Amino acid sequence: MPENRENTCFLRANKKEFRVNIMIKFNVPPYIGNEENYIKEAIDNRKLCGDGSFTKKCNKWFEEKTGSSKVLLTTSCTHATELAAIMLDLKPGDEVIVPSYTFVSTANAFVLQGAKIVFVDIRPDTMNIDEKLIEDAITDKTRAIVPVHYAGVACEMDAIMDIAKRHNLAVIEDAAQGVMSQYKGKALGAIGDFGCYSFHETKNYSMGEGGAILIKNPDMALKAEIIREKGTNRSQFFRGQVDKYTWCSKGSSYLPSELNAAYLYAQLEQADKIFDDRINSWNKYYEMLSPLRDKGYIELPFIPEDCVHNAHMFYIKCKNLEERTALTEFLKERDILAVFHYVPLHSAPAGLQFGRFNGEDKYTTKESERLLRLPLYYGLKDEDLMTVVKAVTDFYAR
Repeated sequence: MPENRENTCFLRANKKEFRVNIMIKFNVPPYIGNEENYIKEAIDNRKLCGDGSFTKKCNKWFEEKTGSSKVLLTTSCTHATELAAIMLDLKPGDEVIVPSYTFVSTANAFVLQGAKIVFVDIRPDTMNIDEKLIEDAITDKTRAIVPVHYAGVACEMDAIMDIAKRHNLAVIEDAAQGVMSQYKGKALGAIGDFGCYSFHETKNYSMGEGGAILIKNPDMALKAEIIREKGTNRSQFFRGQVDKYTWCSKGSSYLPSELNAAYLYAQLEQADKIFDDRINSWNKYYEMLSPLRDKGYIELPFIPEDCVHNAHMFYIKCKNLEERTALTEFLKERDILAVFHYVPLHSAPAGLQFGRFNGEDKYTTKESERLLRLPLYYGLKDEDLMTVVKAVTDFYAR
């Protein structure tokens, strides 16, 4: 396991460089121990460019785990979402409904296809899109709804799927943070028409950079393969289904390296071990910080009934932006790195250019300014976790 102490980084302030020792990192990429062996095996097999044995093992693992008809590894969750957007055959002027509190890739994938982004406010309890506000944002140009499962906690998918069915809309789940999470017994990412996973180094399961697209309709699998292989039927050629491969449609290079897949598969074999370790840390945070919540100093994450989360992150909510800034600096002075998250997309220059906010921004900005993420990763030591809790408690004891 990579060591998480004595990491020296450089910060620039007032054009001067100075060192700061971050004793407790915010994130450490997961490492089980078999990753190097599998990477060597891939090298020995002389199959590096993707869709080799490890890529196929990962695809099959997710198909069996989620119940999706087809899962394909991609170069990133961003590219998985772009692939889904291409599958929808969007036209310029089409509209896609997205929460503003999300990463830029959620919107960018559809902007690249010429779509207009319609931002909707979030629920303050889960930080997910408010399902009660979606229908009001639908116009005759709407083509899709993109729920984002923030922190691996499910959106209200029954309501979203019902709205989509009644209005004949596609649902693309941004489940970048939701691997191994469930909603009413269903895997996140496998409920909508398409689901998108991330295996970035900050995620619970990592291949450095990478992702996956989950496809519900088996009739769409071949189209996804073609788009993923630069618009060619190359995969069919290698299966012996065609005697030569050719350019069939628009597409791009969304196929990850076999080396990345080998790294990921070592973690999938130990997926429950990683899951249990993170849940254990998450539960300790919740228990030990509950007294501060009970006194009204902070708010803790909310997990709705029928939802199984994956402990992707542990966050607290401060009173306001000023208090969060002060707490962040307080922790940094004690060599603890805690970070805030997204700046709402609708307030960004590109968000203003390519989208519009439907209705009132009642919670998106206000809640985003209060949220602070604490260190959480596979292998987080109990003593480090308790150090974080003590520092947060000391801040409010002042």
